Amino acid sequence: MSAPDPSVTRIDGPWRHLHVHANGIRFHVVEALSQDATAPATSRPLVMLLHGFGSFWWTWRHQLRGLTGARVVAVDRRGYGGSDKPPRGYDAWTMAGDTAGLIRALGHSSATLIGHADGGLACWTAALLHSRLVAGIALISSPHPAALRRSALLRRDQGYALLPNLLRYQMPLWPERLLTRDNGAEIEHLVSSRSSAKWVASEDFSQTIGYLRTAIQVPGAAHCALEYQRWAVRSQLRGEGRRYIKSMSQQLGMPLLHLRGDADPYVLADPVDHSQRYAPQGRYLSITGAGHFSHEEAPDEVNRLLTRFLEQVHGPRVS
Repeated sequence: MSAPDPSVTRIDGPWRHLHVHANGIRFHVVEALSQDATAPATSRPLVMLLHGFGSFWWTWRHQLRGLTGARVVAVDRRGYGGSDKPPRGYDAWTMAGDTAGLIRALGHSSATLIGHADGGLACWTAALLHSRLVAGIALISSPHPAALRRSALLRRDQGYALLPNLLRYQMPLWPERLLTRDNGAEIEHLVSSRSSAKWVASEDFSQTIGYLRTAIQVPGAAHCALEYQRWAVRSQLRGEGRRYIKSMSQQLGMPLLHLRGDADPYVLADPVDHSQRYAPQGRYLSITGAGHFSHEEAPDEVNRLLTRFLEQVHGPRVS
């Protein structure tokens, strides 16, 4: 069977598909349709949704439907889905540059960023390195990178949850085959093992897993996804890793919301608690009964909290 074409990520819904050039490559961006088709898109505040490892824009389907008033866009990050898959650029600095470039390319001077897991790392980094372009950040199971690093190295439970996969992804070639063999079955295993049983048993999960398993088989997608993971580990052995953590050590003064499912077995409470050192004015909330994907497992509750946060950042016009 031939590998799927990137066009498989152009799933129909109450949104439109765009190709946006930023930071030297082309991104696939999905924009929620506005109820006011006559108003220019740039008249509304920009909200940008950034997915995590092994995923693509579809992870934000509930937020594209449920967050109104703002200009809400979900991005296939560099190397994923319908976006370009260049051989380089899977480090944190380029992630932040991609985000900043997309804000400008979409015609805005600032945006609120919402990120899940690895996508949250792009939010943290852009908020500190491109602070003039970021109005606020909301994070789903994505603690501050220094807090997560500390917890993974010092706590057995967080290290056991995080490090085995990170370390085995450092091997050449084999991890790519692992993610793509058996029609992407490994992606289903990863997602289901980190999710609540209730969501795993749902029709929404079944549909989503089908899309994820297909998207990871798009040529180059698995390799690019793994390159982010490889940089996260290998940079720790180089000067760039130390420089990155140092650049992230300053406190964040902008509005911040962190949501974590209280049943998340992958990102535990400890690194979230220690993230408060870097953003002491932020709000850190738990989603009852949800696992690692609370924006998909409990979308109504997450959308309610995100809407309240966006009103705090942009005013009541986004409600």
